[in-house]
Amino acid sequence: MAAGNKIKTVSGTSGTQILFATQPSMAVGVVMAQAGATGTTQKIHKAGTPVAGDLTARTTAFTVAADSGTPSASNAIGVLLHDVDVTDGDENATVLLFGYVDLNKLESDVVSKITATVKTALDGKVTFLK
Repeated sequence: MAAGNKIKTVSGTSGTQILFATQPSMAVGVVMAQAGATGTTQKIHKAGTPVAGDLTARTTAFTVAADSGTPSASNAIGVLLHDVDVTDGDENATVLLFGYVDLNKLESDVVSKITATVKTALDGKVTFLK
């Protein structure tokens, strides 16, 4: 029996594809927290957003990565591979742990979150290219 409150109808569109190259890459499923999402009626975490969380507890909600502004001080562990709609609460998401992201495919507000400290935290894992 399906949970009645989790079924909803939406218009389909193709999602944002942020990868510069699809291989090599590695991504895992996680739960993404509603907190920090953009939007008023529909809350979205956009593809490419740096995220933080515990990979050994992936059902505990991940959050948008913090950036203290000092080198190596971001807690980013990866970036969202796709947009995540968290309007109704925490939702499943896919986090890119290793791969190549095309900055030209990210929205400008997401690019502003890819700071020097985020790049340092993800160095050797996620590479950002134009």
